[in-house]
Amino acid sequence: MKSNSNSGLVYSTDGGRMCPGCRQPVSGCTCKANAVIKGDGVVRVSRQTKGRGGKSVTVVKGLALDAIALAQLGKQLRTACGSGGTVKDGVVEIQGDHCDLVMETLTKLGHHPKRAGG
Repeated sequence: MKSNSNSGLVYSTDGGRMCPGCRQPVSGCTCKANAVIKGDGVVRVSRQTKGRGGKSVTVVKGLALDAIALAQLGKQLRTACGSGGTVKDGVVEIQGDHCDLVMETLTKLGHHPKRAGG
């Protein structure tokens, strides 16, 4: 049987998500293929409860930042609100209804947020 040079790890729970470019875990990526900016530049702040068991989450979308800067901004927003949260796929989620506080904090940091979803 011939070995294929393109063959790689098919599935593993060891490293989590794998980078398609360098086939390393995303946290240790050497090619920075995951540094693609996903935001469109229009910062939208909204509150969601769908799929969360009735608990509300403040969602910030559209930030035109790379992954590292987005993680730092998420940390600043969580600290300002005094609650937990996460950064997933270019979206910052803050636990609880903190839309006004998040908009105020984003304005102080130089962004121009818009309220979305009522």
